[in-house]
Amino acid sequence: MAHYQGLIHRYRDRLPVSDSTPIVSLNEGNTPLIELFRLPRQLGFSGRILAKFEGLNPTGSFKDRGMTMAVTKAVEAGSRAIICASTGNTSAAAAAYAARAGIASFVLIPEGKIALGKLAQAMMHGAVVIQIQGNFDDGMRLVQEISAELPIALVNSVNPYRLQGQKTIAFEVIDALGEAPDYHVLPVGNAGNISAHWMGYSEAVCQQTAACGLCKGQCPYHGKPMATRRPVMLGYQAAGSAPFLRGGPVSNPETVATAIRIGNPMSWDLAWAAVKESGGWFDECTDAEILEAQKLLAQTEGVFCEPSSATSLAGLIKDLKRGKIKPGSTIVATLTGHGLKDPDTAIAQSPQPHRVAAERPAISDLIQRHL
Repeated sequence: MAHYQGLIHRYRDRLPVSDSTPIVSLNEGNTPLIELFRLPRQLGFSGRILAKFEGLNPTGSFKDRGMTMAVTKAVEAGSRAIICASTGNTSAAAAAYAARAGIASFVLIPEGKIALGKLAQAMMHGAVVIQIQGNFDDGMRLVQEISAELPIALVNSVNPYRLQGQKTIAFEVIDALGEAPDYHVLPVGNAGNISAHWMGYSEAVCQQTAACGLCKGQCPYHGKPMATRRPVMLGYQAAGSAPFLRGGPVSNPETVATAIRIGNPMSWDLAWAAVKESGGWFDECTDAEILEAQKLLAQTEGVFCEPSSATSLAGLIKDLKRGKIKPGSTIVATLTGHGLKDPDTAIAQSPQPHRVAAERPAISDLIQRHL
């Protein structure tokens, strides 16, 4: 079996690269599509729910998919430095891929508004970390202005190559299932991810389906995995940071789901197009619902994702209870980041460790009380 070398190598024919492009990769992508078994039964759902666990990318989030493309193209263009604004995951990915490429990285983060696990990554990878007295939207405005003036590549999702890398999630889902799911649900912050998912599914739909009727799984016409349809796209936001539900930017977004604490999404039009064209919708979840979904997933299925990721599951649970999802459907939920990105939040909502004497009777008594 050939050694897996990352998503650009795997999907080279579907990405804007040439044979001479200097690929910068950490072998990202190829993340597991985990079928959930106990949770659907608990919810009384007759269909399938599968989690695309992006937390198992090299820096622990889906951002690596876009960053491998953004940094690859920056290096190809001769850039010696990159810059981004971030709520955490983008900064971690940017710093790692810049280190891999041997170029400098600068990251702007909101002071006091970033999970420490993510900040530690950016610092350890050698980024110049700049904490601003403002939120992500302030940082986004600043990096756009700075990159327009200085010879430095902007690698936020306004960079079109980011979405090119992130669209490969759709390809991997189709590769695994042999077809697109009925629904694809995911959290929405800056909205680049839902836009990229839709781009990927749209590109994977075989235009010859009506003519030959054979395109399912490995397409005999194209010689590669294709789909006959696109899924309904459902995007969920945190209630304290839900511009798509408010009809416009939110000035001071606030939520425990720090990765989607964004009030003015850069991919506004693309995200609306994805939802409308697919027949989907946006909805919102409270912080309490998000944290409950995070804990439920971890304790029923053994999958530990960060709070922003759990927003996709929290929203799905609400829609299943409302009867908005067709029974028997196949649903894929993108879990955008690993739970270890924000350990403080996980610990704060969990029972504290038991303190007992280092003696067998004390430990045995404790165990028996929990059996």
